Amino acid sequence: MRIATWNVNSIRARLPRLLPWLEESAPDVVCLQETKCVDEVFPREPIEELGYNVLISGQKTYNGVAILAKRALEAEVLGFPDDGPDAEKRAIGATIGDLMVLNLYVVNGKDVGTDKYAFKLDWLARLKEFMDGHYPSEGGRLAQKLVVTGDFNITFDDRDMHDPDQWRDKILCSEPERDALAAIMGLGLRDAFRKFEQAGGHYTWWDFRERGFERGNRGLRIDHFLMSDEAYAACTGVEVDLKARAGEKPSDHAPVIATFPD
Repeated sequence: MRIATWNVNSIRARLPRLLPWLEESAPDVVCLQETKCVDEVFPREPIEELGYNVLISGQKTYNGVAILAKRALEAEVLGFPDDGPDAEKRAIGATIGDLMVLNLYVVNGKDVGTDKYAFKLDWLARLKEFMDGHYPSEGGRLAQKLVVTGDFNITFDDRDMHDPDQWRDKILCSEPERDALAAIMGLGLRDAFRKFEQAGGHYTWWDFRERGFERGNRGLRIDHFLMSDEAYAACTGVEVDLKARAGEKPSDHAPVIATFPD
């Protein structure tokens, strides 16, 4: 089983890239972020024609998440239990086979110290509370085969930044953000990418404004696969699909793909 995560930065704008990629790469599960459309106009049909079941939670212009799966989607999660009617669409989950999958589009936060930054930290605290209650644990560790993936908008450490000095204490790289992520990891999650690659220089997002991808891999690693012990042990690989970031009209993110035995 191959599970992909990809911030497509508008599903309708990126559909000419997404559909050929689905045909060529044929992942079993695809977690999308920033779909940027309400559910009624999500392009279900061409995706379903490729053999995917579709679970979506979208909103106009901003945010939006979706899961595409060639297998049945069960035990669906749409947001947090305490979300109000106007809550941003940032979390979606389902059980697929023997895996529990939670797909997240974490708040960006704009700049350290702003109201949006405070909202980000609050949202991460709510995420931790939700996960702590929704996914049972044994002995302080998540006891299920759980995969938490998506665009986290947070780096773990200097290896995830092309220029640590430039990004030090700035948004996506500040210590409060990393502390909030560490608290979530403390529930019993592990960074699956680092199971296979310890060196820095591997990124998943490049700033369009600075032409970071074209100017020599000037990016950040902010799209992650966080896994419970059981899922982490079963995972046989995590790779960044750089080819999908190149070419005409790409997203600013590359897909990341995790592999499990069938």
